[in-house]
Amino acid sequence: MKKVLLLGFLCGALAVFVFHQGTLYVLHHQFPLIKALTGAADAFRPATSGFSFRSVPPLGVPQVLSLAFWGGVWGIVLAALIRYAHMPDLLTGFLLGAVACTIFGFTVVAQLRGAPMWGGGNSIIWWRAMLLNGAWGWGAAFLMRPFGVGGRGD
Repeated sequence: MKKVLLLGFLCGALAVFVFHQGTLYVLHHQFPLIKALTGAADAFRPATSGFSFRSVPPLGVPQVLSLAFWGGVWGIVLAALIRYAHMPDLLTGFLLGAVACTIFGFTVVAQLRGAPMWGGGNSIIWWRAMLLNGAWGWGAAFLMRPFGVGGRGD
């Protein structure tokens, strides 16, 4: 159990820096190429390139550190699903991030922040959030692989 808690948190937090923020960085800086290859709408390009140190309420910590903390918490959930529900790691990671984390963010987190529920109904915000959160989940599961989180016994 300790292994799941510790590795889940560490891999989830690290996945925020590498995969979530890395995907945001690539989307922002390589958008002309992405648009040329996929035909993505201009609105799909994020306004920032990630790694924001803007303070966020209620504690005033930098945004990227807040994201890393919550990525660690969700990483524990992911590690538990992989370990105890015996679910496929990379698929479970992607789906947990793309679906569960996105829905949680657009409902519970939006309510706490006073933001529009469900991303204000903007489908582009939904697709971008699902891509970023899915990248986080896939990356967290990928980072857990060398530690045998999916194996049996602690």
